[in-house]
Amino acid sequence: MMKLLQSMQARTAYFNVDRMVLALVVLLTSIFPVELFPGSLPAPKGVDGQYSGKQGQIIVVKVPGADAQADVQGTFLGRTVAFFADPRPGEAPGYVGLLGLDLQDEPGNHELAVEIRSGEQTKHVSMNVLVVKEKFHVEHLKLPKDKVDLDAKALARWKAEQEQVKTALATDSRMKLWQDTFIEPVGGKRTGIFGSVRIMNGQPRNPHNGEDIGAPLGTDVLATNDGVVRLTVDHIFSGKGVFVDHGLGFYSMYFHLSEVLVKDGDLVKAGQVVGKVGATGRATGPHLHWGVKLNGARVNPYALLDLPFKGAVQQATPSPVTEQTSGVGSPAQ
Repeated sequence: MMKLLQSMQARTAYFNVDRMVLALVVLLTSIFPVELFPGSLPAPKGVDGQYSGKQGQIIVVKVPGADAQADVQGTFLGRTVAFFADPRPGEAPGYVGLLGLDLQDEPGNHELAVEIRSGEQTKHVSMNVLVVKEKFHVEHLKLPKDKVDLDAKALARWKAEQEQVKTALATDSRMKLWQDTFIEPVGGKRTGIFGSVRIMNGQPRNPHNGEDIGAPLGTDVLATNDGVVRLTVDHIFSGKGVFVDHGLGFYSMYFHLSEVLVKDGDLVKAGQVVGKVGATGRATGPHLHWGVKLNGARVNPYALLDLPFKGAVQQATPSPVTEQTSGVGSPAQ
């Protein structure tokens, strides 16, 4: 009986010590948040690379990797960023993504989270992206009231047009259609007003999400790169226009055209004429509104000409401009 009692006392003492050790571990982890078990906590954000760029610009992001068939996708501020095998000769194997910084992205540090799926293997990469505030121009305009305010009928039309564009661009092509060389769609006077805020008759409008290029009426407008015509329109603000899908969330837009020379579903090559310079929609004179959306971000289209890919960058032959022109309003597309 005595031996049994001693055994029970020893077992009770052992359990008490075990509980004390467990309580001590819990206390220590609450005071010092260290990783007691390797691999149990996620890696800190941004440990795999640092990037920075101004609002409206494009960042070329490189992720190392040797499997050309891997599925690589990133997430940045709720937007999806597609990656593809790096096409540049002499570069180390890896994947490249074009990260568009929207003209209204919040300045500061944000995470670009990348997932690499190769067979049954999945790898996570975390990069820090510093968005730097850009100083955009503020433009004050005085215009006739009917050029600024929409009546009920025009407002309903505008909302329907927004839905049309949203539906047409809702699904991104999974294939990369564009090639390494980007082309300026028309030569002419650049107004340099991308991102500018227009205050019309004292009313602030949406930022200008493209570049206006002044050129004579009827000047050829070229596709900036290979792609498929996703949508052709004749809208209240942007007039006659063309949306080209270049794949992987990259779209280019050409507005205020006098003529549209392609139709929905057409395949186009870089430098192909898609329309003619005009002044349709809300415009004060002949010019091209050239816009680009990348991963849903509104970026400066001229940033395309600075991308570090091989192939000579081409620009359209400059055209004489007889008058300074600009768009009126701010097409929401």
